[in-house]
Amino acid sequence: MVDIADRADPLRRGDPGWLGEYRLLGRLGSGGMGVVYLAEDRDDALVAIKLIHSSLSHDPEFRHRFRSEVERARQVPSFCTAEVLDADLDHDPPYLVVEYVDGPSLADVVEERGPLRSAALHSLAVGVATALSGIHGAGVIHRDLKPDNVLLAPGSPKVIDFGIARAFEATSQLTRTDQMVGTVAYMAPERFSSDPGTALTAAADVFGWGCVVAYAGTGRTPFQGDSPTSTAARILTQPPHLDGLPQPLRDLVELALAKDPRDRPSARELVDLLLGDRPAVRPPARPQAPAAAPPRPQPPAAAPPRSAPHDHRTLVALDRRTLVAAPGGGAPAPARGGRARGHTLLATLAVLLVLAGIGTVGFVLNAGARSRTPIATSPSPGGGVGAGAQTSPDPSEEREPEEPTGGEPLIQDSLDRPGQWFDSQTRAGDARCVTRGGLRAELAGSGAFQCLGPTDDVPDDAGIEVSTTLLTAGSCAVIWFHWDDEAGGQALDVCQDEIAVATDTPSGRSVLGRVRLEDRVPLREPTRIHLVVREGAAQVFLAGEFVGKLALPGGGPDTGQVRLGLSAEEEGAGPPYAVSFADVDIRSLPAAG
Repeated sequence: MVDIADRADPLRRGDPGWLGEYRLLGRLGSGGMGVVYLAEDRDDALVAIKLIHSSLSHDPEFRHRFRSEVERARQVPSFCTAEVLDADLDHDPPYLVVEYVDGPSLADVVEERGPLRSAALHSLAVGVATALSGIHGAGVIHRDLKPDNVLLAPGSPKVIDFGIARAFEATSQLTRTDQMVGTVAYMAPERFSSDPGTALTAAADVFGWGCVVAYAGTGRTPFQGDSPTSTAARILTQPPHLDGLPQPLRDLVELALAKDPRDRPSARELVDLLLGDRPAVRPPARPQAPAAAPPRPQPPAAAPPRSAPHDHRTLVALDRRTLVAAPGGGAPAPARGGRARGHTLLATLAVLLVLAGIGTVGFVLNAGARSRTPIATSPSPGGGVGAGAQTSPDPSEEREPEEPTGGEPLIQDSLDRPGQWFDSQTRAGDARCVTRGGLRAELAGSGAFQCLGPTDDVPDDAGIEVSTTLLTAGSCAVIWFHWDDEAGGQALDVCQDEIAVATDTPSGRSVLGRVRLEDRVPLREPTRIHLVVREGAAQVFLAGEFVGKLALPGGGPDTGQVRLGLSAEEEGAGPPYAVSFADVDIRSLPAAG
């Protein structure tokens, strides 16, 4: 019997027990494309199986691309890569079986032990370049080379998750929204282009190789900035910061990080250079016409004055689960793909969702120990919520509910490394989520950003508990619940001075209610949030104290996904905005007695 305790998390309710001839043993992680399981084959050998999310498998563009990319990936030699062993492309949903690599990621090793030195660094550089040579030789581009996708297996490093990203990036949902796969710090300059004719070639992976090797040897990325926007700007305009890399490796990394993809060596040439078969020769500077210069990321538009309680933010959908809110406005226009969604395109992003009213609901808030005076809010004619007025509370509302405990675990994640939640960012680099010792969400301007996470539906009679830290003034931690990629859902915003609940749908946003807190949520200190959703209402507990109860709109939804992220709207506070999350625990609760 295989001991999987140190290899994988337990299977969850709803996970299959078998996929074809493979017996599933546990979960290795999940991402935008699906869930990765640890499994045994008929010979009791361990394998990794990526089961595609059903919502993607029903997209005909994805199925076509996925089939094509799997066939290409089968042609990649197994040296220095996780070998593709099997696939069932007709299964609903399809799945891919690859070699199980029993070793830590480069990201984990550098984070825990520090940069690699001497022979270990050189071996890593050779191994990853060799893997890219094999991948490119099969006609595949990795598209997401980063330390998390390099596993330090015994003998040689192994590159994983190659090629299949192209199918994910090309789905109808994602091409509409200008989503791209990758992590800003490891992206080549040409990947930030808003020109749809800009070709993505194997040279982008070579640039990623340079960033990965620099990170491995120094513990930092070569264009590291204070925010995703500044990192992208450095990639586009500044030379790399390579102090600490030994020679001659430093010269090779500098070659790989050339701004113009035509000036970078191929992966095969990198291998030759690393093995000393030819000298590293820096190419002459290539003259560039001003019009051909790489595009700079566009700064976020200035935020309009906040006008509570009606919220006029405009959401920019970056993919099925990632939303960036930018200041609203613009003339109505049909979204690409023929569906009228609201507003015109913003910079290189697409598919805008407008936030406006959704009907009549009531929000009765009780600030608990912070403020014992009940506050009732009523809907305003415009669909938002009027200013709170003190009223005589209904006797049924006077008794504070007790915070529930126990229940059946549905989703649990420490959030200290990529797993059920994982790294994501906008194309312009002005917002991102990073999982390193916690899930950190950052935003360069006012708006909101939703991190990529699990797609499991969480029904009512559930508790969503998570520790959050407001890292900068003006930042609010957000828990979206009842979320559906097409229909939207509800959101709980936890800010320094207030807590608010809203409904987000493709047709608009309605602020259901808000309460001012007498005791501010402290900056840079973790606060435990517990959102309990059951019997058509949402109860909010903050640091163990009851804060408020919300009567949700009749007619649902009563199930959906849970998302984490941030919003930034406070007047007078400046970017960048950031919050962090840790130890999310989502449980099915018994019905209130």
